[in-house]
Amino acid sequence: MSANHTVAQGEHLTGIAEKYGFRDFQTIWDHPDNAKLKKARVNPHVLHPGDTLVIPDKAIKNEFRATDKEHRFRVTSKPLMLRIALKDFDNEPIPKMPCVLTVAGTAYNLTSDANGIIETSIPKNAKEGTLNVPDLGIEHPIKIGFLDPLAEDSGWKARLVNLGYYPGAVGDVDDEQMRHAIEEFQCDHKLKVTGELDDGTRAKLKQEHGS
Repeated sequence: MSANHTVAQGEHLTGIAEKYGFRDFQTIWDHPDNAKLKKARVNPHVLHPGDTLVIPDKAIKNEFRATDKEHRFRVTSKPLMLRIALKDFDNEPIPKMPCVLTVAGTAYNLTSDANGIIETSIPKNAKEGTLNVPDLGIEHPIKIGFLDPLAEDSGWKARLVNLGYYPGAVGDVDDEQMRHAIEEFQCDHKLKVTGELDDGTRAKLKQEHGS
């Protein structure tokens, strides 16, 4: 029988699928009983604590082959990709920058591409790591699966923090400082400066953050 899974903080669908023995998270995401949640969240890796996922039964697939021959079967599995954009104080990409990304005890030596992007596959159950950029003197903690949906207060505030507009933590927000952060973001992206998170600002925030 299918089961229900209540999403906890720090969980993403790839990790949840791995937990239940599914190699491809789409098997869960595309299940008809998850259609309402899929429409609400859009991005399967940006879920909110308390969301409920229906975990379907695993289907048994039978393959028939001749017994007097050797056969090879290839099992496909989608990796979990971590993608980080490096930008300077003018919001410009930082290309060709050597970085060391450490996740689950493994160090990945990476170099940002022409758009300032570093990207690599990581363990499906990864929850945190560290990004070290020696040439810039930066060592920054990385949380995986902790980003809440944009519609939630914690979600849009986290995106402003990630983009460098708010110096504090999401759970320790000063309302006046957050208003200044919104104003600065609006000014940088040629939006009407109101200090309020209107629809245009929300859409631009999602575009700039990438999710």
